Amino acid sequence: MRKQTDLGFMKQLAKQFLLVEPVTTSFSPMVVKHPFTDSGIVMVRIDDEYRMSDITADEAAKNQWRDQMSSLIENAKTPRHIYMMLTKSYRFAFLKHAMPYFSQKDFSEYLADAWVMCEGPNNDPNFTQKQMLGLFKKADPQVLMDEDEYKQFQALEDTLVVYRGVTSYNANRVKALSWTLDREKAEWFAHRFDEDGAVYEAKIDKAHVYAFFSSRNESEVIVDPAFLNELAEVQTEDEGLSMTM
Repeated sequence: MRKQTDLGFMKQLAKQFLLVEPVTTSFSPMVVKHPFTDSGIVMVRIDDEYRMSDITADEAAKNQWRDQMSSLIENAKTPRHIYMMLTKSYRFAFLKHAMPYFSQKDFSEYLADAWVMCEGPNNDPNFTQKQMLGLFKKADPQVLMDEDEYKQFQALEDTLVVYRGVTSYNANRVKALSWTLDREKAEWFAHRFDEDGAVYEAKIDKAHVYAFFSSRNESEVIVDPAFLNELAEVQTEDEGLSMTM
């Protein structure tokens, strides 16, 4: 990493991402996949008037929209101004290419934002689990977490009991980076979308915990799953809780 983020490179990279073609979905044009928009219907300035245009069907409107976005990117004053324009699903893809050009401070801020704002970051295809864990190891904890989160992180006990709720979607990823200190939150994850999921409990030493996030009220901890101990499924029964391997 660098002492100071290379803002010029960030702008060049963002403009390259801007050239990606919008990928239509079954909801098209209302829902698309693109680094800078989740909708194919965008506001475009044409003949000094702003109009709603379908950039999946109108090439001229798409080019005009790209010119508008390119101007916003060029005028960005900080790296944050650039990456906050990115759609959530592309933030780790951008980080993969931008990481060598970040300062540690800006990188740590970006990682925290990307992790908290993305749905299912444990499964992001741009990084293996080992690589993703490496990102947290490189980050500055005092920047990665806000002041209250860092205080709670410092106050964690030497050995923690952590929980993870999984559904059919991620049942094969029990040993993930993301766990919670709140069993009720794990149960919520296990049963959201009307799924009959499972809750797992484990113990881990604080030395292998790299972050604590509370912004989504999830009491989330980022751990090295290789050091999870006494991992077991927790089953709720009428007479209480029983542990099964």
